[in-house]
Amino acid sequence: MTSAAPAGSPVDGLLAVAAIVLSLLVAVWALVATLRHRAPDRVQFAGLAALEAVLLVMAVVALVALAGGERPGEPGAFAGYLVTLVCLPPLAWVLARMEPTRWGSAIVCAVCLVTPVVVVRLQQTWAMLGG
Repeated sequence: MTSAAPAGSPVDGLLAVAAIVLSLLVAVWALVATLRHRAPDRVQFAGLAALEAVLLVMAVVALVALAGGERPGEPGAFAGYLVTLVCLPPLAWVLARMEPTRWGSAIVCAVCLVTPVVVVRLQQTWAMLGG
């Protein structure tokens, strides 16, 4: 079982690291807000927007690679993870805006903790080819 995509993978490298690190930073910020009984603040929403931007760039890079003839090992799972990944930050944004209490911050924290897992699964579904 592999834990990361090969070096030539479009979903590996600096974009994946940036997405994971940014997601974990926003998760920590949201966890602190949750523990302090604070509603989601502008920093959390700005973090979600920045995370979405990084994820969209990653998705475009992956789609360009697909258009160029590269193929993931598990195309169906890859597509599902890619769509899910791009939808997570907007979903967190909407749900946190609907819940302007500490639980809104908890939603942001939970989504930002799930995002790195989905990034790694996206890498794994690309790397499954031949293995």
